[in-house]
Amino acid sequence: MKVILQEDVKNLGKVGDLVSVSNGYARNFLFPRRLAAEATEKKVAEWKHLQQVAEIRKKKAVTKRKELIEKLSGVTLTFQVEAGETDKIFGSITNHDVSDALEVQGYEVDKRDIELDDSIRVLGQHKAMVNLGEGLQTEITLVVERKSIVEN
Repeated sequence: MKVILQEDVKNLGKVGDLVSVSNGYARNFLFPRRLAAEATEKKVAEWKHLQQVAEIRKKKAVTKRKELIEKLSGVTLTFQVEAGETDKIFGSITNHDVSDALEVQGYEVDKRDIELDDSIRVLGQHKAMVNLGEGLQTEITLVVERKSIVEN
């Protein structure tokens, strides 16, 4: 019997998968727990349509991410921070700070997509990876400078 999974089922498939299972397994386990629905012609046609729509959306999203990666390659962000005499900064620069700085420059990058080896705690030049999934990644440069204090 062919069924369309409504939820992830261990060792069977993920939501939306069209799978073949035995009649007893479908009637006695999957259907009562609402884990799957019978794959009638109408539901299979609807499932195929939804798969095509999802594929088109995915292609558009990948295209947008590729454009963003191309724009981000070679970007340098400069942070002006207060630091002590030993070049240790007060606080740290995290992926959240990098995401906010990119947003100010007009790039929408989620903080979870920015990878730092560790939060930045010293002055100097550092690298960060922007990873947008599916092999789309680029490296950006972070320059951390001492904030100049202007005395009146």
